[in-house]
Amino acid sequence: MSGISIGVVGGGASAVCLIDALAQAQSPSGNITVFEPSPNLWRGRAYQIDVDTIKVNAPPDDMSVRVGDLGHFERWLEIRERIVEDFGNIDPYSGMRFAPRTVYGEYLEQSAYAALGELRRKGWRVDLVGAAVTAARRTSDQVLLSTSNGSAGAFDYVVLCVGGDSPTDAYGLTGVPGFIADPYPMSHNLRQIGAREDVAVIGSGLTAVDIILALAAQGHQGRISLLSRRGVLPGVRQRPITFEPRHLTKERMRSLGRRRREISLADFAGIVEAELRDAGADLEAVYAEITHLDKEKPVDRLRRQFAAVGSSDPGLRILQRAVPDIGPDVWPLLREEDQAELLRSRYRTIMSLCCPMPPSSASMMLELIDAGQLDIRSGLHKVAARSGGGFEMVTADGTALGADKVVNAVNASEGRIPTSALPLVTTLTRSRAAGRHPHGGLRLARATSRLIAKGTADPRLYGLGNIGAGALFFTFGIPSLVDRSEDIVASILQHAGAAQPTRSADVLLPA
Repeated sequence: MSGISIGVVGGGASAVCLIDALAQAQSPSGNITVFEPSPNLWRGRAYQIDVDTIKVNAPPDDMSVRVGDLGHFERWLEIRERIVEDFGNIDPYSGMRFAPRTVYGEYLEQSAYAALGELRRKGWRVDLVGAAVTAARRTSDQVLLSTSNGSAGAFDYVVLCVGGDSPTDAYGLTGVPGFIADPYPMSHNLRQIGAREDVAVIGSGLTAVDIILALAAQGHQGRISLLSRRGVLPGVRQRPITFEPRHLTKERMRSLGRRRREISLADFAGIVEAELRDAGADLEAVYAEITHLDKEKPVDRLRRQFAAVGSSDPGLRILQRAVPDIGPDVWPLLREEDQAELLRSRYRTIMSLCCPMPPSSASMMLELIDAGQLDIRSGLHKVAARSGGGFEMVTADGTALGADKVVNAVNASEGRIPTSALPLVTTLTRSRAAGRHPHGGLRLARATSRLIAKGTADPRLYGLGNIGAGALFFTFGIPSLVDRSEDIVASILQHAGAAQPTRSADVLLPA
């Protein structure tokens, strides 16, 4: 086996995980080409250079890009902290370290270049192309890619790492003066807001929390209203405990997948209950957290969860660990009707519980609430520009609120194909080289992340990250990206060994 060529479409965090996995694998030499048109190579939208106030919402061992090495990021972070003398990232309530997003972007950059250096040492050719891939065509033994600058390349294997999309403009306000369609980078975009202006933040997820923290850090004195349809804030991360799952493990889920084509939601709930019961968790409390979300006011829930940061009950911690770890293995086994029901009625709940904010973020929000500066409301019905300037928001009960500026924090659907990737995906689906999943993104094989077309998994085309959200559910967390990267690299190398390609692909020839 020699001379395999790999095209990577997208250069964000998922691409970093993939390249690092390839660099760590026992592989022959070949060539790898990464296509990324944005200026945020390796960082993506989420970890671009920005204010230090906005933090990664997970501890370091959940953010390592290295397969089998949970301490990889933490060691890097400790070295960096000693060099720059920056030791202020310890959360005082949980004792956990939450690095600024911009610092994590540095880690991604350094990890990517270190991995590419290792590949070069092994004889790989590396090309970085600052252009978008706009089309793909499958031949008998390769994938042909075309770019926005008129170049083309042929590859033995292609991995789509196209990332997520920018916020959804749910109320059609793009172009209206005073509407900030995308808050990132906050160091630039939030500077449009005057210190005493009233601000409405539309949305209630982690992006909305970031906006509030950034406004507070820049000394904003005006009123802040956080408004959304359901008012579901991220949960509050609890102090870590030592726990080793017995039932909710990748091994058991994959074994279950080999023995059964599908399982019911009730079957899976039984496995979850067994894990919680064996761990001594309060089953009723966990059940209430999942089912009573809409029955509790957002501020009351925030206070209650912040007060429980040091709780000894392991229930929520077990769910927070299990969903990212085993979600991609369980999801394809669930019946179609159960998948649809979970997405319809429980998606926001699951994301809230499994993507929690640091306790220090919750503390700052409560300080703003108690000072009368921050108001959190659910039931948002309408947002419209006023004829004389500013905006009016109307809730379902008829309450009208005004604001000078509106900041959009309505996250794009995790299963939505990013706008920038639509031309590429369209060429694949029209040629039947890929198929759309009914829940979003493209159809992927669970074990290998190969694209599925006409019922067959293609050994030369792969999807990594949000593009597989419909097929694998929880695909965007770093642990999931690392797991899927390991699977993809193993699949490519196994197929390349069997196929024994005899030539390297031409890279970036004139179209």
